[in-house]
Amino acid sequence: MSPMGRALMIQGAGSNVGKSLVVAGLLRAFRNRGLTTRPFKPQNMSNNAAVTADGGEIGRAQALQARAAGVPPHTDMNPVLLKPESETGSQLIVQGKMRGHLSARDFGRKKQDLMPPVLESFQRIARQADLTIVEGAGSPAEINLRRNDIANMGFARAANVPVILLGDIDRGGVIAQLVGTQAVLDADDAEQVVGFAINKFRGDVSLFDAGLTAITEHTGWPSLGVLSWFQDAWKLPAEDALELASHVGGQIKIAVPVLSRIANFDDLDPLTNEPDVTVEMIRAGTALPGDADLVLIPGSKSTIADLAYFRTQGWDIDLRAHHRRGGRILGLCGGYQMLGKDIRDPDGIESHQRSVEGLGLLDISTEMRPEKTLALTEATYMPTGDQVMGYEIHIGQTQGPDCERAWLDIAGRPEGAASIDGRIRGCYLHGLFAEDGFRAAFLKDFGAVSTTHYDQGVENVLDALARQLEQQLDLDHILSLAREVA
Repeated sequence: MSPMGRALMIQGAGSNVGKSLVVAGLLRAFRNRGLTTRPFKPQNMSNNAAVTADGGEIGRAQALQARAAGVPPHTDMNPVLLKPESETGSQLIVQGKMRGHLSARDFGRKKQDLMPPVLESFQRIARQADLTIVEGAGSPAEINLRRNDIANMGFARAANVPVILLGDIDRGGVIAQLVGTQAVLDADDAEQVVGFAINKFRGDVSLFDAGLTAITEHTGWPSLGVLSWFQDAWKLPAEDALELASHVGGQIKIAVPVLSRIANFDDLDPLTNEPDVTVEMIRAGTALPGDADLVLIPGSKSTIADLAYFRTQGWDIDLRAHHRRGGRILGLCGGYQMLGKDIRDPDGIESHQRSVEGLGLLDISTEMRPEKTLALTEATYMPTGDQVMGYEIHIGQTQGPDCERAWLDIAGRPEGAASIDGRIRGCYLHGLFAEDGFRAAFLKDFGAVSTTHYDQGVENVLDALARQLEQQLDLDHILSLAREVA
């Protein structure tokens, strides 16, 4: 058996304090120092999933962190993934595979059964690296969730991993965030914390010296540094739909309706990086803009529910008007299913409705089936011959006359559909726009010129993030705090 390396854990004094980004930066920084590094997140909640080489799925943030570490993503990096399907229920993914559907209350009761696979995955990951950096979820101050916890202190104590607590000064009250967290933790949990850091500072960092002293005096925890606001964070793939923002670029406008269960929206990231492209995120209560060149309907975790949501916003009317004006439409995965004549769900996988009418803009029909397609997929963009490496993650099979105008080829199998006039397209393949050749060819049809190299751009941003962490955090001290994995 391979020897274990060391590990440490980044927990947040709240949600969205920047844990995922800091973990990615630390992984890249220590990798640049010559260490082998690995990410790990015991439990995540996200509909923006990544498909792994071992045939499962994990949170998108852990895929980015794997990239920062220079290794392919693996299901062990995020052994428990919750994919929200409604306000109160989620699909449960354990070690990459679907394990059913749970209400929030049922999940609370089931968590104790999930610690063994979490620790099993952690042990396998820790054997592969000099340093494993673990990311918590939410905040350990949510003591109402402490019983049977697998995401924060429950995991940290079970695996005996030291914790660095990250505070977010941008939202205000960061001293209270950190001191208050210690105040509500029980003594044993508080002892797991070995230091703290501050994130998202704007301006002269020295102005917070007295704040650092106050936190240390109240908690006894050492300060590990203050991180300035990282300006290029938006260039990295977003995990949370709340982080999706419009980006003003050139004359080509792409409108994206933000579905209530939007999923796998990493398709948008390469487009927001293009100077010639404006990506406008359309929120509830706002009409689709009349001057859009393209309406892109993204993926959805609950296609039937989001189709109803789409109609509730009046977007179906806006979409038909957009098409009448000569605009183009692209549906990806769930968005592709919505564009068809109908969606059938005979087994009630998504809905009690056995059949619903689609938007009727493509002559296709979709039937939901229990089997889930999860695959890393290489395809050819048929109009130009450009190769595309993407991924599929969906339930349902689609067929119909417009599938005869498929525009992708996957090992001899046609994929996708297009209208007779070619202005409406759809497919199941995610990740198309990350390929420079495809993206350039696609944008050329709109008169736009692609000027970016997306993958290299992500690498450059990760390196810049690592350099900032080297300059602003005490990485030598942080490394010394990491503990050998038993």
